[in-house]
Amino acid sequence: MLNRRHLRIKAFQTVYAFQQAEQPDRKQFESYLLDSVHAVHKSYSLLLQLLLELKDFELSDVADRSAKHLPSQEDLNAKPILEKNTFISLLSNDKTLIDMVKKYKVSWQGEEMILRELYNKIKSDEQYEIYGNLEDPTITEHREIITHLLKSIIFQDPLLDQYLEEHFINWPVDKQSVEGMVLKTVRAFKIDACESIDILPITANWEEDKEFVLQLFSKTILNEVETSAYISEKTKNWDVERIALVDTILMKMAITELMNFNSIPVKVTMNEYIDISKEFSTPKSKGFINGILDKILLDLKNEGKVKKIGRGLME
Repeated sequence: MLNRRHLRIKAFQTVYAFQQAEQPDRKQFESYLLDSVHAVHKSYSLLLQLLLELKDFELSDVADRSAKHLPSQEDLNAKPILEKNTFISLLSNDKTLIDMVKKYKVSWQGEEMILRELYNKIKSDEQYEIYGNLEDPTITEHREIITHLLKSIIFQDPLLDQYLEEHFINWPVDKQSVEGMVLKTVRAFKIDACESIDILPITANWEEDKEFVLQLFSKTILNEVETSAYISEKTKNWDVERIALVDTILMKMAITELMNFNSIPVKVTMNEYIDISKEFSTPKSKGFINGILDKILLDLKNEGKVKKIGRGLME
């Protein structure tokens, strides 16, 4: 599931896009922001559904091979392996996943080229063959083969990656998070008495997190004049054109969060935006943003604009 770091990144991407738009509409971009969050959950459900599609593809392949006019001994000996995997069996009947597939209209229909490429790679995999020869695999063995196939074959496939990039505009940024969610779902499958799969929600508390990410975006936009003034005051000796737009947006978001989100500790806010800059800005941005925000924070505290309560009081 997504955490607050991921949500801050989503808000940052939306603020950036908003500022690049010729005639930006805040409400329209709020919808775009929520769509981008749901896209992570949709791609997560799509990859889980892929495991079921590969199982069905394998069944069809085994049936086709045995139905050949002159089948070889290898064709006759072919057997479905993924079908006996307990994780996949439970996944195929999981109501939460079924509902997600319906909600997001997830389907691999018409993508036989991807399915065939992945299946052919899986079919020639040594660990897959070893697993297929086990008479009574343990829960650990059921889990480990799926983890192996995901990490070694599925997540490494360039055709699949291209498909996901074409269908999810933020896939290069979301990829690590989505793949981590899929692996976490598999790793959570541990107990012999398991009757269901632990399908991850969008976030731990979506109603609360939805309000957070929307407020972060909208308040950053609405408070831009005020936050820009603080930044301008502390960067008088800097060539404005040399300050990366990304750095400016991250500082505006940080200032907005410091002033408007009373339950979030100052240290958390400062660390989060400095860390995000490492991923999205220049190598020198970390030190620059840290230095400017430290000075602005002192002003905000002196002006009584940083008021923390509850968890926000934690240092």
